[in-house]
Amino acid sequence: MSDCLFCKILEGKIPSTKVYEDDLVYGFKDIAPHSKEHYLFIHRNHTKDVNDLMDKSQQDLLDLFSAMKKFTENSDLSNNGFRIVTNMGPHGGQTVFHTHFHVLGGEQLRGFGR
Repeated sequence: MSDCLFCKILEGKIPSTKVYEDDLVYGFKDIAPHSKEHYLFIHRNHTKDVNDLMDKSQQDLLDLFSAMKKFTENSDLSNNGFRIVTNMGPHGGQTVFHTHFHVLGGEQLRGFGR
């Protein structure tokens, strides 16, 4: 998708700070972090949101979670805890319409559950 911000990152047209990469998934630092550590994980296959991803390729969801597992296991995030979030649509806070997951941590997180 030529107009997609995250596709442009994957194509190397927009710079990012890579934290993870394999043949299927790319992880990078969020440029507007909401916690001490804030990373985004995207699949190389473009889908607009998690529902679109589930309709097109459930395997892509497994690829993403496998990559996030590998990444967090090789960092302090796994020891201290972290949060994985995806936003869905404008009311859900989604601003880039390429399925992505936020991995947040590095500090005590507030705002959800108990």
